[in-house]
Amino acid sequence: MRPLSPAARWCLIVLGVTVCYFVAGRIGIQWAIVREQISPLWPAAGVALAVPMLLGPRFWPGIFLGALLTNVALGPSLGMVLVISAGNTIGPLLAYAVMRGLGGRNRLDRLPDAVLLVVVGAIGGTAVSAALGTGVLVLDGALGPWDFWTTALVWWTGDAMGVLTITPLLLLAPRFRLPKQVSLVRWGEAAALALFAIGTAILASTTTSKLFLVFPVLVWAALRFRQAGALLCSLCVCTFTIVAAVRELGPYGSSELAARMLHVQAFDATVGLTALVLSTIVLQRDRATAEIADAWRQITEMVDLISARQSLRSAMTQRDDETQAACSSRKRSR
Repeated sequence: MRPLSPAARWCLIVLGVTVCYFVAGRIGIQWAIVREQISPLWPAAGVALAVPMLLGPRFWPGIFLGALLTNVALGPSLGMVLVISAGNTIGPLLAYAVMRGLGGRNRLDRLPDAVLLVVVGAIGGTAVSAALGTGVLVLDGALGPWDFWTTALVWWTGDAMGVLTITPLLLLAPRFRLPKQVSLVRWGEAAALALFAIGTAILASTTTSKLFLVFPVLVWAALRFRQAGALLCSLCVCTFTIVAAVRELGPYGSSELAARMLHVQAFDATVGLTALVLSTIVLQRDRATAEIADAWRQITEMVDLISARQSLRSAMTQRDDETQAACSSRKRSR
């Protein structure tokens, strides 16, 4: 079978990115609370940032086309949709460029990488998209000037939550391998963690006094299941919190929209930051332990080699001494 040409491969990848963004966008629209297109959890933003980080910035047309297909049916006009789609593309590309300029890497195996993803990716880049998109809606008359800050806050919250919950999982996906020979005890612990994560997420979304219950579960997940477990628990907690805020349940029922979004943003950002940073620190500890063990093994091998050489040298020296002593004894006997 003939291999694909570079142009055909580029087109296929762009098409795949477009489909992924569109599917993620349709999922996010299900929770929309402003104009049926602005959601407090926007998974497509996580996809948009992961594309340049994993594939490179040259596949940006996939992000733009995915955003265009997602928003074209929602309006308000084709020109405004083009500008909004451009903002959804510029924000993650700008965040990617800044992270690369500051030395960020995709593996998330260092604490600076996790911090850059949160500060630059989840806060900085999404703020650009939210401000540009909301400003366009106000200029077009789809929103009143008094709605700018509330709408921008919801937009920014949704994009930031998408980056915090989806982007790290997508960055881990290429390195994910199914575990082999996992014991029943380990499977049981994973099932127990999943049940506790769902249970505490539900409790946290129903009453303010139960919010703290999610953090011991995040610590458990980070220590025992590293980044994959901690990030999946974080996604579960953030999803339940967003659903409760959209439906005005629990601690979010009596607040206005702006107050609700600030509350949700603060809590979910704390959860996402805790899960990402703690699991990264645990991963760093594991890597340092492995490096120390490898260095100790190399030192042990060198010591054993040196000892073997010294033993051989001592044996040869002793043999030479015995030979010389035997020769001297023969001379004296003559």
